[in-house]
Amino acid sequence: MASPAALDGIMVLDFSTVGPAARCARILADYGATVVKIGAPKRAGAVQTEAPFHAYAGGRGMKQVRIDLKSEAGRAAVLRLAAGADVVIESFRPGVAARLGIGHEELRAVNERIVYCSTSGYGQEGARASWAGHDLDYLAVGGFLHMSGRRNDGGPALPGATIADAAAGGMQAAIAIFAALLRRSATGEGAYIDVSVADGVLSLLALTIDQHLATGTQPAPGGDLLSGRYACYDVYPAGDGKWLAVAAIEPAFWANLCRALGLERWVSSQLDDAAQEKIRADLRAAFAARSRDEWIELLAPRDTCVAPVLSIGEVAADPHFAQRGAFGWAEHPQYGRFRQVAAVLAGAARAHHTVSLRGASETDTAELLRSAGLSAEEIAKLESEGIIA
Repeated sequence: MASPAALDGIMVLDFSTVGPAARCARILADYGATVVKIGAPKRAGAVQTEAPFHAYAGGRGMKQVRIDLKSEAGRAAVLRLAAGADVVIESFRPGVAARLGIGHEELRAVNERIVYCSTSGYGQEGARASWAGHDLDYLAVGGFLHMSGRRNDGGPALPGATIADAAAGGMQAAIAIFAALLRRSATGEGAYIDVSVADGVLSLLALTIDQHLATGTQPAPGGDLLSGRYACYDVYPAGDGKWLAVAAIEPAFWANLCRALGLERWVSSQLDDAAQEKIRADLRAAFAARSRDEWIELLAPRDTCVAPVLSIGEVAADPHFAQRGAFGWAEHPQYGRFRQVAAVLAGAARAHHTVSLRGASETDTAELLRSAGLSAEEIAKLESEGIIA
């Protein structure tokens, strides 16, 4: 059953193209908000950052506006749109939005109820506020990379996903916006939200950082249960070269696994540091006797906390995710029909039909400016001057 659209009737102006803010916009759209992506008009010879056609779900369910923010008439048009909006998301360097005339104070002057969310790598203030950065940088300063596994040269392994952008940035921003909208429904007041992706990484590492703050220990990879200290929480190759994830933390699950593998002698040694290398060797030898999928068929139903390490192709073909409606179809005017990840966040409605995507040149600029009160003559003049497209 489809869930109700939690943000139905909420209008969001999104000035981002990629990164954490774009992730946030995707979340809000999947929860039913009307998200309006605002970009610059395309100019001959100009180089602009554009996400691949399939990125961020291809902009499904979003509207698109192109306005020249560097022109006074363009800024005035944006202020007209902001007067009727509920949320603004921007990801400029600190201070840039204000210099463009679309900062929080400028928009609040035309709409006191606006929820204005600034997303940046290090926040609007602080010693690193002016630094350029990307996902890997934020994971580095927040301690995530330090706690990651190690490469052969001893350096931290690169993460397999943009965790900072998605979880520490986009989700943090969306949660803050939800909270601000809830507060506004009670008080009528708008809000300004300063989202620092690096701050968000701290929340992801809170268990580890809090351990250090409370006990004075110096956490490192392999230093505790969740980072590889014990054999019960690790990955192992199966006989076909594919991998198994073992996360038998609770003693009962660990006992189930040991018995299923014929390794009962290790049941009472789960957290015995002196026995870990011998346990790992026995686990490797046992898992080498069958293929990954044979082990999954045998172990998964027996409460062992063992799961297959799936490739991206295997994830896309996985019957469990298919049964849950985790993937859907999209139709693009240029690239045709293809599958994509559906709105998988809890409570977001999952489409059971093919969604139509927009081409890069298709915009809703004139329609939205008309709804904001501009006349046909004003819109035509802006179009003729290249201020909107």
